[in-house]
Parts: sequence; structure tokens; C-alpha cells
Amino acid sequence: MERDRDKNRKILEKIRGIEIHEYKSGLSVEEAERLYGVKAIKLASNENPYGPTPKVYDALRNFSFFNVYPKEIPELKQALADYLGVEESRIVLGAGSDGVMDSIFKMFVDKGDEVIIPIPTFSYYHTLSSIYSARVINVERREDFGIDVDAILNAVSNKTKLIFICSPNNPTGNSERFEDVKAIVESVDCAVFIDEAYAEFADENLLKLSDYENVIISRTFSKAFGLANLRIGYAVMDEELVKYYKAVSPPFPVSTIAQLCALQCLGDLEYMRDCVEKIKAERERLFRELKKRGIKAFPSQANFLFTKSPIKASEFVLELIKRGVIVRDCSNFLGCDEFSVRVSVGKPEENDAFLRALDDLLANL
Repeated sequence: MERDRDKNRKILEKIRGIEIHEYKSGLSVEEAERLYGVKAIKLASNENPYGPTPKVYDALRNFSFFNVYPKEIPELKQALADYLGVEESRIVLGAGSDGVMDSIFKMFVDKGDEVIIPIPTFSYYHTLSSIYSARVINVERREDFGIDVDAILNAVSNKTKLIFICSPNNPTGNSERFEDVKAIVESVDCAVFIDEAYAEFADENLLKLSDYENVIISRTFSKAFGLANLRIGYAVMDEELVKYYKAVSPPFPVSTIAQLCALQCLGDLEYMRDCVEKIKAERERLFRELKKRGIKAFPSQANFLFTKSPIKASEFVLELIKRGVIVRDCSNFLGCDEFSVRVSVGKPEENDAFLRALDDLLANL
């Protein structure tokens, strides 16, 4: 069966004329138990450890229309417009940020078109580029992981259709300077996709750039709002782009129950902001504790820390799993080295468990 899958993939790659890069998520708690026989905590996927507002469960209990196709709930887009301070007519929904990005590729990218991706960054941009047979132009980031504006602009050609900018960036955690991104937006004739999945954890955002006709800003309910399992994201874009987005988007992309739960989250912003503040406080504590232990960690504006492990990341992550903690090996992210590790910020007791496991690992090196 595995041989057949490999054969089919190779046939598809030959037909499309481009290698397909599969997106691989981190190890799950269930997989850790099955493979290593340990009860583990997961600090690998940048999830909100506190979950969504309790009001979400009221929506779940009161919902019974599982047999009918979903429709967009007008109240959700109005609530989003109020939350963001933008026109409702410029908001679209998708099955998470990933679903939004898939529709954006349908809108802009044909086989052989070019996509510019500053690396290291979220690897799903490369996955989609390979699926849509695009030619990827990777642009190295600066030493502080900020985007290199000149290098990006020098990489633009008449075949460039999309430029990706993730802020705060995954996996490095840094936010981009508004003026840097603005300079790119104003200098190119292609679309600029700004991924703000972690915007709620940052001190500043790039939302004002959505006023430009060539900018799409994507956000999600998966992170700060704690709805990762329901797969609901959204984007803000020019009204003309909205028409094309709706034309290429699959029918019924977001379930009614996901929309109702998202609406409950927007109705309880105090809960979300309280979660964010607790996570940010723990993020800073973890940063200090890692520094005390001689582990290189980089300042973050997200709900995770990018670190350099003292041994190869693959070995480091495996040793932590054996000690009951799952973190993310980032050595396979383009632009990352073999010591790159990302640690999601959990609850205080989860972070303490990580630090204990780390201390034990370091003591046995």
C-alpha cells in the first residue's frame, strides 16, 4: 500500500512537472503514547491551552441542524467588522487560514507563476505552491529574522503573482515593521498575502495595510480564540477581490456550528484577552528561564518561542518526548538549521513540566 502511494505521488509529480511538498504537522499526544509509551503534554502546535470561552459550549449544546448545509451567518461578519474596524463587505471566511490561502492560490496562481516566500516561515506556503505548480522564490530573512525588503523587491519579476509575509512569523515569532511591509506593498504589482494568525499576541499589527487593493490579510480563530479544531479563518481584502474569492471558494467552506462558536468568541473578547495576557506573561517567563539554562531563545510576539537546542533538534525533541513533553522540531523548515526548535507556551504547570524535562535532559548530556 505504501509503495502504491509513492508510485502515485511520483506519477503526479511527473505530470505536474514539480515536486510536491507535503505539509507535516507535529507529533500528537496520541502518537507519543503509541510510539513511546508516555503520557505527554503537547507544546508543539501553538494552540491556546485554555480553550475557547465557556459560551462556546452553549452554542454546541443548543445546535441540532447537523443534517443541512451551512450558510454564512450575517451576524458573524458584522461582529468581525466591529472587532477589526473594517467594512463587513471586505471580509471573507475560510476553513482556517489554510482554507483562505487555498482560495487565494486559485485566484492568483497558474502553473509556472512565481511566489516569493521569505524563509524561514510557515511551511504550508511551500506546500500550496507545489500543489499549484508555482515556482517558489525563497528569500533569506535578515539575521534578526525580519524580512529583507530590498532582497524581496529584487526577486520580483513579471511572473510574480504572490508575496507571502507572516507576522508574527512562524516559527521565529518576530513581527514585521509596518513601514517595511508598506514599502513592499507600494512597490509591486502583484498580490501581497499577510498572514496574521498570531496577531492577538503581538503589540502591533498590519491591518491598516488591508486598505491597499493588492493586499489580503488573513487571520484565524484557531490561536487566541481557541477554536483550532473547528477550522475557521477569515481574511480582509478589497471588495473587488471578494467577488473572485467567492467564485473560487468551495461551497459551504465553514460549518454553521463553527460560525456560531466564533460568534460566541467575539461576544466574549474579555475572555480571549485574559487568555492572551496569561500566555504572554508565561512567554516572558519561559524566555527568562531558557536564558538561565543557557538555551538560546529569540524574542517573540506570538504564543511560542523559537530556540536553538544544544544538540541536534531531532535528538533534542525525541529526548523531551521520552520525558513526556512534545515540542516542534523545526530543522526541516526551509531556512532553519539543524538545531531549530519551537516551543508553544502552555499553562504554567505545563511550562513547568517542560522546564523539568529540559533540566533532566541537560543534566544527562
